[in-house]
Amino acid sequence: MVRGLLSIMHILIIHQAFASLGEPGGTRHFEFARLLTSRGHKVTVIASPISYITGGHTKQADTEMEGVTILRASVYDAHHKSFFHRILAFFSFMISSFWIGLRVKHVDLVWGTSPPIFQGVTAWLLARIKRVPFLFEVRDLWPQFAIAVGVLKNPILIRLSEWLERFLYRGADRVMVNSPGFFEPVTSRGAKRVALIPNGADPSMFDPDDDGRVFRESHGLQNKFVALYAGAHGMSNDLTVLLDAARLLLPDNDIQIVLLGDGKEKPALQALAKEMNLSNVTFLSSVPKTEMAQALAGADVCIAILKPIDEYKTTYPNKVFDYMAAGKPVVLAIDGVIRDVVQKAHCGIFVPPGSPLELADAIKTLAVNSDYSREMGMLGRRYLEWNFSRAVISGKLLKLLEEMVTRR
Repeated sequence: MVRGLLSIMHILIIHQAFASLGEPGGTRHFEFARLLTSRGHKVTVIASPISYITGGHTKQADTEMEGVTILRASVYDAHHKSFFHRILAFFSFMISSFWIGLRVKHVDLVWGTSPPIFQGVTAWLLARIKRVPFLFEVRDLWPQFAIAVGVLKNPILIRLSEWLERFLYRGADRVMVNSPGFFEPVTSRGAKRVALIPNGADPSMFDPDDDGRVFRESHGLQNKFVALYAGAHGMSNDLTVLLDAARLLLPDNDIQIVLLGDGKEKPALQALAKEMNLSNVTFLSSVPKTEMAQALAGADVCIAILKPIDEYKTTYPNKVFDYMAAGKPVVLAIDGVIRDVVQKAHCGIFVPPGSPLELADAIKTLAVNSDYSREMGMLGRRYLEWNFSRAVISGKLLKLLEEMVTRR
C-alpha cells in the first residue's frame, strides 16, 4: 500500500485466462506477479476456474502461490462450444470478477488485460470505484482479429465492440502492449500513453543441453526428427496447412510432426489427419509450463504458424520466445514484427504463411543439416537472453507500475 513515499504496492490483476506454472497456457502474468512479490509487493489475481486452453476445470481453487493470491470467479462453463457460448463465458466472468474485486482491500493499481476485452470493463470500473490507476494491457487486437478471421460478423456487434475498445483505450491511465506492432492500432483508436512490455521467456526454465530422451521415449519418437508445434489448436492457428505439409513429408520416414496442445479445432484436425492417413503426425495433450521444457527438449525444430492475414503481422507470439529460450530453431510461418526478431537473431527460417510446400521444405532443410539447426537454436537463445528475457522485461514493468502509482 502507498502512504507518502512509495513503499509496498498492492496490484490487482483481472485475467480470466490466467495460468500458473502448473497449468497449460501462457504464464506471462504469473511470472510477472512472482517477480513483484519477490520484491516485497502484493499481487492479487482474479481468474477463471476453467482452463482457457483445455476447457476443463483447473485443479486449484482460491490459493496463494509463491506469494501471489489467486481468487477464482464463477464462470459459465462452455466457452469451447461456440462463439455465442464463449461470449456468455466472458460476460459471466466480467460480472463475477467485479463482485470479488470489490472485496479486495487496499489496492494501489488495477491491471486489466485483453482479450477477452470485457474483463477490461471490470478492471476500469474497479479502478474508478477504488480511485486508483487503471492499467489496460492489450495482448491481442480485439475485435480486429475476430473480424479478420470471420468469427465476429454481425455489424451491430462489431460497432459495439469497437466502441468498447475505444472507451477502454481512452479510459486507461496507461495502455500496455506486448508487441511493437500494436502501437499504431491502439493509438489510432484513442490510446494516449502507451508502453511496450513485450512478450518474452525465462531462459532459466529451459535447458538447451537436455537431449529430450525422456519426452521422446514416452511418446515413441526415438530415432525421429521431431518438428514440434506447441500451442492452441484454434481457428487462427492455420494447422490444416501444417497437416498439408505433413502429407508432403510422408516420404521422409524419419520426420515426425508433433502437435502439442488443445483447442476448439483439435477434434476436427485429428479427424482430418486420420482421413489423410498421416502416420507422421502425432497429437499430444497440453502440458503445464513446468513440463514444457521437457517437451521442447524433445524437439529438433519448433513451428510457429498463423493464418496469412495482415492483422497477424502485428503479433509477438509467446511460443516463439519459448522456442528461443529452449535453444530450438524456429520454422516461422508468421510475417511481420516477429519475423524481424527471428531474422535479427538468425534463429530460424521464415516461410510465407499459408504455404504447405515451403513449410515442408523448411523442415526438410533443417532435418538434413543438424549442425546448422543446432547453431540456429543457440543463436536464438543468446538473443533472447539479451533482449527478451523475463528478467529484463520485468524491470521495465516494475518501473511502469511504480511510475503510475507515484503519479497518483
